[in-house]
Amino acid sequence: MTPDLARLMAVVEGTWPPAAREAQGPWVLRDGDGGGKRVSATSATAPVTDADIDAAEAHGRLFQTQPGDDLDRALAARGYTAFDEVVLYAAPIDLLTDVPIPRVTCFTIWEPLAIMAEIWAKGGIGPARLRVMGRAAVKTGILARWNEKPAGVAFVGVHDRVAMVHAVEVLEHQRRQGVAEWIMRAAAFWGRDAGAAHLSVLCVAQNAPANALYQKLGFAEVGRYHYRQPPE
Repeated sequence: MTPDLARLMAVVEGTWPPAAREAQGPWVLRDGDGGGKRVSATSATAPVTDADIDAAEAHGRLFQTQPGDDLDRALAARGYTAFDEVVLYAAPIDLLTDVPIPRVTCFTIWEPLAIMAEIWAKGGIGPARLRVMGRAAVKTGILARWNEKPAGVAFVGVHDRVAMVHAVEVLEHQRRQGVAEWIMRAAAFWGRDAGAAHLSVLCVAQNAPANALYQKLGFAEVGRYHYRQPPE
């Protein structure tokens, strides 16, 4: 059975962990250690009141919500702006292990090699996000080669028998040649060997090429979330 949204959100947390996480009343408060919104935003685990929101604002004004839920509407009423809508996808892992990966195309490596860090850095994924990767319990990096040169990277973690792919980055001159598809297939083979039954990935809704690739590979959309914060 395809993982539902609640399970995938737990997989996000398990494979892309914050530096610290605290449950406080209906809230989950996160310290991202500079690792970006996903590991820093506050989210709710139960219905909240206006007083609850007032209390949460003392810890920061970045919230993660599902579009149209009660918290989302309450924050919108306070003038919070929605941004960076993210689509969560999942597929049976065997769907992407049906084609052998060409020899010396993809390598699973942890700790990341210097060239992997360099490729991630070109995509804005710097040391703080590498620290996020390091906090995951079951993980690997993927280095792809194409045209006999480094081509792209990704990070994969496993939580609750779901492998989730993060931080896919393909060098500009190596794009539109199938590199990202081989990366996803390599993630599936590694995830299967690590005990996962499903492969998942998340993608900003505005990234049309990446969304088209995941849909072409057979991923099903499970749900969405976005962030809200007050206007600057």
